[in-house]
Amino acid sequence: MRKPQDVLTPEALGMLQTIAETGSFAAASRKLGLVPSALTYRVRQLEDALDVLLFDRRSRQAKPTAAGQELMRESAKLLEDLDAIANRVKRIATGWEAQFTIAVDTIIARAAIMELCAAFLATNPPTRLRLRDEALSGTISALNNGQADLAIGVPEEAMMVGRAIHHQPIGDVSFVFAVAPHHPLASADEPLAPEQTAKYRVISVADSVQRGSGMTIGVTRGQDVMTVATMQEKMDAQIRGLGGGFVPEAMALPYLESGRLVIKTVAQPERITSLRYAWRQSDTQPGRALQWWLERLAQPTTREALLTRHRTA
Repeated sequence: MRKPQDVLTPEALGMLQTIAETGSFAAASRKLGLVPSALTYRVRQLEDALDVLLFDRRSRQAKPTAAGQELMRESAKLLEDLDAIANRVKRIATGWEAQFTIAVDTIIARAAIMELCAAFLATNPPTRLRLRDEALSGTISALNNGQADLAIGVPEEAMMVGRAIHHQPIGDVSFVFAVAPHHPLASADEPLAPEQTAKYRVISVADSVQRGSGMTIGVTRGQDVMTVATMQEKMDAQIRGLGGGFVPEAMALPYLESGRLVIKTVAQPERITSLRYAWRQSDTQPGRALQWWLERLAQPTTREALLTRHRTA
């Protein structure tokens, strides 16, 4: 007896769909250009392999059984998927990547990233888009390790320059020291000295690099630390008064305006971080998805939005 995988071919599934659509073996035979006996034989082969009855033959019409109806539903999806795969393969042959992965540092404005994703997907590419949340040196590490095709928001001090790594500046991010209004430091005299801030818990974003110790920023030796995964979580923790620390001014702006955070001047140099975007490029022509993103990132308005458009409206 033949196995189900031997008989459940796209051609056989299409034949079953035709029988169901036409309502009879005779009509399906005419449409498919087969003699009725050949069509009946093929259906019998399917039924024997699956050990089920697919059509009720007690009437002149070819009415699918419950098992037949289920096979029709699943086969319709499968045939659609096969068509989609064929179309994707044809389009990928024109230079599109099958999948394009972007490592995005959590300091980058998510609203701006999603607007770029929407614009990219509106071109109806055959490329599957994937975003990775990374932090600090983990962003460039994902690129170097082949886990990403593009890295956005790499701190300049974390740049790992390799032969195939190309990079360009996005811009500078200014940080402010912020705490919740009910935090003890909120009412302290300014400027805050390092020994003052060191007495209280600092909220720190963990470096997402998978190997090595990674980067640690803004933590004093011996200071109590609460570590979170993203800059957004750091902001949330500081709004709740769980600790203090430096946050991007543009990201903190809505909370400063609403009074949920307050800025405190500190007796330290102004903190500014330069961010870059980077990509791997070989001697061959870059894929069309990478080309699209690089063209957008080359625009000054796009780079500014990545640093400042943290709000959707």
